[in-house]
Amino acid sequence: MYNREAAVRYADEWWDKRNPAYPSFDVDCTSFISQCLRAGGAPMHGYPNRARGWWVQGGTWSFSWSVAHSIRWYLSGSTKGLTARQVGSPEELDLGDVICYDFQGDGRFDHTTIVTAKDGTTPLVNAHTYDAYHRTWDYKDSYAWRENAKYVFFKINDQFS
Repeated sequence: MYNREAAVRYADEWWDKRNPAYPSFDVDCTSFISQCLRAGGAPMHGYPNRARGWWVQGGTWSFSWSVAHSIRWYLSGSTKGLTARQVGSPEELDLGDVICYDFQGDGRFDHTTIVTAKDGTTPLVNAHTYDAYHRTWDYKDSYAWRENAKYVFFKINDQFS
C-alpha cells in the first residue's frame, strides 16, 4: 500500500539537501522523486536491467529512477510494482502524486515533482535540481518554463501488484 504521508514527509525533510544513502546526481529531480516514492513504500523491480523496471541497487539504478523522460514513460506503462494512472488536470492529484514536465513542449520530459501540499485545489510541489518547497505546480515563474510547456499528471496507485 502506498503511504502518501510517508512520501510527503520524506519530500519535506529532504527538499533542500541530499540523502547520502542514495547516488548523487547533478540533475537529481527524478532521483529525488524516486526516493520520495520509495519512502512511501513503492516496490522496486527490474534489477539489473537499467532499461526495465524502477530500481536502485548495488551502486547502479534504472533509467526510470533517475531520468525525467524515463520515469514519465515508466509511470504511463508500468503494470508491475510502482504503477500510476494519468489524469487530465492537476486538481485531480492528491498528496504524494507526481507531475512530469516538458518545459519546451518538444516531447522530451525534463523535470519531475511530487505534490506535497495544496492551496485550495491547486497542488504545491517539492523538487530537486533547483530545490523547491511547496512551490506552485506549474512553474510559470521558472526560467525553464515556456508558453508551450506540457505537463503529465500521475496519480500513484495506492495498491501495488
